[in-house]
Amino acid sequence: MKAFILYFKHRSLTTNQLLLLTCSYIVFVLNGPFLNKAVTAVTALQDYNVLFLLSLPIFLLSLSIIIQGVLAFKLIIKPLLILTILSSSLIFYSTLNYGTIFDYTMVQNTIETDSAELMSYVNLYAISFIFITGVIPALLIYLVRINYKPFYQEVWSRIKLFGVCISTVLLIAIFFYSNYASVGRNNKQLINYITPYKMVDASAKFVKKQYFYSPLEFKILDTAPSIERESTKKHVTVMVLGETARAQNFSLNGYEKPTNQFTEKLGVVSFSQMSSCGTATAVSVPCMFSRLDKQHYDKRTATAQQNVVDLIHLAGADVLWISNNNGSCKGVCSRVKTEKIAPNKTNPLCDGEYCFDEALLSPLSIKLNQLSSENTLIVLHMIGSHGPTYFKRYPSDHILFTPDCRSDIQNCTEEQLVNSYDNTIAYTDFVLSKIINQLDRLADKENIETSLLYISDHGESLGESGAYLHGLPYAFAPKEQTHVPMIYWSDAQQTDLSLNCLNTISDSPLTHDNVFDAMLSVMSVRTKVYTSDNDPFIHCKSQSAIARTTVDTSSQKEAKL
Repeated sequence: MKAFILYFKHRSLTTNQLLLLTCSYIVFVLNGPFLNKAVTAVTALQDYNVLFLLSLPIFLLSLSIIIQGVLAFKLIIKPLLILTILSSSLIFYSTLNYGTIFDYTMVQNTIETDSAELMSYVNLYAISFIFITGVIPALLIYLVRINYKPFYQEVWSRIKLFGVCISTVLLIAIFFYSNYASVGRNNKQLINYITPYKMVDASAKFVKKQYFYSPLEFKILDTAPSIERESTKKHVTVMVLGETARAQNFSLNGYEKPTNQFTEKLGVVSFSQMSSCGTATAVSVPCMFSRLDKQHYDKRTATAQQNVVDLIHLAGADVLWISNNNGSCKGVCSRVKTEKIAPNKTNPLCDGEYCFDEALLSPLSIKLNQLSSENTLIVLHMIGSHGPTYFKRYPSDHILFTPDCRSDIQNCTEEQLVNSYDNTIAYTDFVLSKIINQLDRLADKENIETSLLYISDHGESLGESGAYLHGLPYAFAPKEQTHVPMIYWSDAQQTDLSLNCLNTISDSPLTHDNVFDAMLSVMSVRTKVYTSDNDPFIHCKSQSAIARTTVDTSSQKEAKL
């Protein structure tokens, strides 16, 4: 190692040579996923130009040299290139192994992720990969000496280098413009794989939007919502917010493995055609609870107005948010009472970093035994099926499908990976059955109306088409990441909603856009921002319940955003 260091400490390069070598490494090695997908897109054409194909890496190299060269000043060139190499290595690893794309949403999701979740991605393979592809090249840049020329000579040499690169870009554009336009138009996702420039662009947009825009004035959607229920009984709804569960792995939806053997015996209704608002928690959770629909959703706008939890609380319901998800509620619960499950090792359900979702049952039981309001909403935020360490989401006595993946997913077979994931779904089902049993006992003992609504935030890829985990841009995300489960249950005494009726519409297409009005409907909240056309339960409610929840058409039009 010492000889290695001494050898490179005695090597010297000009600034242009260092730029050329570094950018070549970034383009031809760290942009491997982009080049591979670009080649696949081009060669899929019936008639493609081989010269156009060969121009792709040259075009990218020329642009890379121009971008890096603009900031290649004496004092910052090495730190800049080292930072570029290290960040590119991280992106290269994530894209190569998980299919991750660092667009705006992924940057947001990464920044909002807690340290425990980030550490779940750290393993020996990841460390070795990044050390070889990132740390060693960065060390070489640090060690090599740069022969700086006098200022005017340095500037002139840079101008000449830029001249060559710009000429190359223009020549390629002249001869192959139609090819680039055609491939780019039909494969818009390709630009997301350009390392590290897509991430730099997304990061700049995120910083600008989060820290440089003045905060919006908080918008009150309704100052006086109310709860109007025909029954004089107390009412409790538990809304379970799932994590990373995909609908196709639920046996309630036709999956061949018995992943729902507990809830299928309890008379639940599974809505099999639910689509998520996003492919990551940072988008899906606030979007799901917002009056804004997926098409118009913007985090900044959504954060600056009442969400459905706020309205239910303002209407007079006692609202409690209990979280077993370190990713927090993404601002949704910031104006209601919250509890967070502490992952203390003294709790047999916790390992110091995470807790199994059974840990939610104790605080739920305490709350159910201490009801202080006629109407109560309890939101339970699960850790669910969050990867990549799926085996940490279920206890050893809940291993239903074997062999499962008990290590890093890169070291597991497809069968082991799917079995591990299915075990997380089966364990979620077990926890849901425990919650339903608590609610059922409460209904029998205290003569209280109870209901449960379970919805996952987004799905998960398990290697289909080479994609793993979640977070791909929604425009071309696979259905595994957007098709999510939704389950509803109510006790036999519930009069407002007919389970038999709900079963007849359980295959209707729904999205997270329906959640806002569905929750208002379940809680019998009357508000001017309720939209009956968006309520999936409207056709199965009693006529008196519909009348109590719905406001007149003119009020709805007034309340539209």
